[in-house]
Amino acid sequence: MALSPFGQSDMSIGQRLWQINWSFVLLISVTASVGFGMLYSAANGNLDPWASRQMIRFGAGVGLMLVVAVIDIHVWLRYAYAIYALSLALLVVVEFSGSIGMGAQRWIDLGVFTIQPSEIMKVSIILLLARYFYASRMEDVGRISHILMPLILMAVPAILVMRQPDLGTTILMVATGIAMLFLVGVRIWVFVAGALATIAAVIPLWQFVLLDYQKKRLLTFIDPEKDPLGAGYHILQSKIALGSGGLFGKGFLEGSQSHLSFLPEKQTDFIFTMLAEEFGLVGGLVLIGLYMLLLIYAFAISLRCRSQFGRLMGMGVSTSFFLNIFVNIAMVMGVVPVVGMPLPLISYGGTAMLTLMFSFGLLLNVYVHRDVQIGPGAADGN
Repeated sequence: MALSPFGQSDMSIGQRLWQINWSFVLLISVTASVGFGMLYSAANGNLDPWASRQMIRFGAGVGLMLVVAVIDIHVWLRYAYAIYALSLALLVVVEFSGSIGMGAQRWIDLGVFTIQPSEIMKVSIILLLARYFYASRMEDVGRISHILMPLILMAVPAILVMRQPDLGTTILMVATGIAMLFLVGVRIWVFVAGALATIAAVIPLWQFVLLDYQKKRLLTFIDPEKDPLGAGYHILQSKIALGSGGLFGKGFLEGSQSHLSFLPEKQTDFIFTMLAEEFGLVGGLVLIGLYMLLLIYAFAISLRCRSQFGRLMGMGVSTSFFLNIFVNIAMVMGVVPVVGMPLPLISYGGTAMLTLMFSFGLLLNVYVHRDVQIGPGAADGN
């Protein structure tokens, strides 16, 4: 693979397509197929309304993923700030004129379809931090003045997303950003100070920030039986469905909790519960095994990259993907509070699916350009 003096890859589009890790693409497709099957089951054996639309979105997402993968990595470096600014502008639009659904103001209605800017911001934060720290030296990262700006740039969208309100996406976005700060070498005392500040802010957050339904979710996590027909209903029904699946499950299309409409949001947040009821512990472990393979590929791709920008971008995508999986599965099992977060590649959703495929495209882009060196002036075209 030929490189110019600035580390620019001279590969053609065809060569970049050839360089794509197709095993990773196949694994993504297999995992998404599990989601198609579960959405077919959620609709009682019908492709409509969920499975057929999800297949179309996944097909479009694969196309998007491949396009993102073959674009020169320097393009993502140079336009990372612009992508963040556009995502932030969309969040501001949501704040003032977003569409309201299920009690939350999270979407922008474009007539033909709607978009959820908070999902886009999850990827934009990764690009932003990878761009900011791609040429940072250890002595730079050690200065509080150097990390103050990215902390502010993380806090602004987090506040906007929290106001929608979307606690789950806020937590995921902030956690991914914190993980990336750790990866670039930010001193431990900064994280300790942040943790102490968070603890000190618990009471003000509880009194002035969290909404009543969010408080109920947290209290319900501690004692779901206290309100079994109200705030505790979701998690109690989820646990019943998980337990009723046993070792091998009740069989495809045979889940009683889901098909008798006891299980809420079975096509989105609680789809793992439906899978475990129909295919049991074994089925759940198979899906987790697929996720583990995807994560192994993702982290291996990231660590293999020679450029700091590529490594940070890949590790950010990998970490966000892991956190999303962990929070959703832990949520439906009652290990963490219910925060409303879809299961990647499995849950029904438009913006979430396309954003995930975009992030996978960035990961494949890192793999394609794994041997490309990116110098300190590359972001300015030097």
